[in-house]
Amino acid sequence: MADVIYNKEQIMGIIPHRDPFLLIDEINEIEPGKRVVATKYIKEDDFWFKGHFPEYPVTPGVLMIEMLAQAGCVAMLSLPENKGKLGLFAGIDKAKFKRQVVPGDVLKLEVEIIKVKGPIGVGKGIATVDGVKAVSAEITFAIK
Repeated sequence: MADVIYNKEQIMGIIPHRDPFLLIDEINEIEPGKRVVATKYIKEDDFWFKGHFPEYPVTPGVLMIEMLAQAGCVAMLSLPENKGKLGLFAGIDKAKFKRQVVPGDVLKLEVEIIKVKGPIGVGKGIATVDGVKAVSAEITFAIK
């Protein structure tokens, strides 16, 4: 089990997301403004499984992209100059979905910030389950 740098309550002190839309459970590694590793425990009672799909529960790809974005948001909003700001989506590129994510899976979310120019930046994210890639994408963000 990875070390926990920030738990859910501490994450809420950095980013504005709240349940049911706070989609990361812990931060395991962080270099503010550079990279982050987070964890999401996929549980049977996660809200999306009621409708996606009751007979075949699969985590929606768009929510996994959001999980990566929230992890990246923690990395950027951990910088003192960004305290209290918002991280907003500005684009998603090169998204690839490789593995279904189901109840009981532990999703490891890794985001590296690869470019920042003023309030705009790009993060490269990869989510894995037991070392197997589930999703990857480049996420463009704006800090407001």
